[in-house]
Amino acid sequence: MSTSERNFARRIDLTSLQLFVAVCELGSIGRAAEREFIAASAISKRLSDLEATLGTTLLYRHARGVDLTPAGESLLHHARSVLYSLEKMQGELSEYADGVRGHVRVHANISAIVQFLPEDLGVFTRAHEAIKIDLEEHLSSEVIRAVQEGAADLGVCHVAGGAGELQSLSYRHDRLALIVPTGHALAARGSIDFVDSLDFDHVGLHTNSSIYVAMHEAALDAGRSIKLRIHVTGLDAMCRMIENGLGIGVMPQRAFELMRNGIGHGLASVALNDVWAAREIRLVARDFSTLPVAARSLVNHLHAAADGGEQLAA
Repeated sequence: MSTSERNFARRIDLTSLQLFVAVCELGSIGRAAEREFIAASAISKRLSDLEATLGTTLLYRHARGVDLTPAGESLLHHARSVLYSLEKMQGELSEYADGVRGHVRVHANISAIVQFLPEDLGVFTRAHEAIKIDLEEHLSSEVIRAVQEGAADLGVCHVAGGAGELQSLSYRHDRLALIVPTGHALAARGSIDFVDSLDFDHVGLHTNSSIYVAMHEAALDAGRSIKLRIHVTGLDAMCRMIENGLGIGVMPQRAFELMRNGIGHGLASVALNDVWAAREIRLVARDFSTLPVAARSLVNHLHAAADGGEQLAA
């Protein structure tokens, strides 16, 4: 952090930010004063000092209350983010007093969560009961962005388009398959090129998902388009739609095998011959060497258990 950035951080008062957010949410200095149990004149003074510190007007004051200026809208966004981070920090630190000895924030894509992470995290948490893991499901692109922005310590996703300046380690491999009803014309095929499925309606995942992006690019390369009948947000929903005749779809073979006993009785999988059907799921972080000890322990477990890779220094 540069000297100017440190000086700026020292001039920003957290209480003033909290009061600014309260005024914005209630639209009035008077109502904010009542809610925060502070004199309206004191809030007004803090807001004026905040504007002087930032060198710009944050609020339009009028008889009915206040409205945000463009600068005020920007500050409101950042102030909420700062205050939310402080709340999370307080919550996490309080857990240490309750016996937690580590806290790892993990964002992962649906393929990793359905196929591999339940067992791998289960083994880890049984061996490290004092480490708490917060796991959130996101698209691969969102996982990478969360790690870049510091919202997650560790990402688990496909990085076909590259992870930018992030570091990555191998985790698992999966393979995509075409899922069809058991009575479908393609069900008897041992394997298939994806382009041969384009004559049929498809059930697809979110348009920004790594699977759909790969399908879309393959169709474009063949000069074709996907007859997309419906979008779903989960693999279980895809199976249900396919089983009820709404189309065919592409999903990881192992995920289908794990789910078919529960919801896929009337479905069959057909192997895809395409090169892009073989995929790698990777662990991503801004810098593995600077992760907290708990996070490095988890990385070691996931990386070494999956591929026998060299472990990081704990």
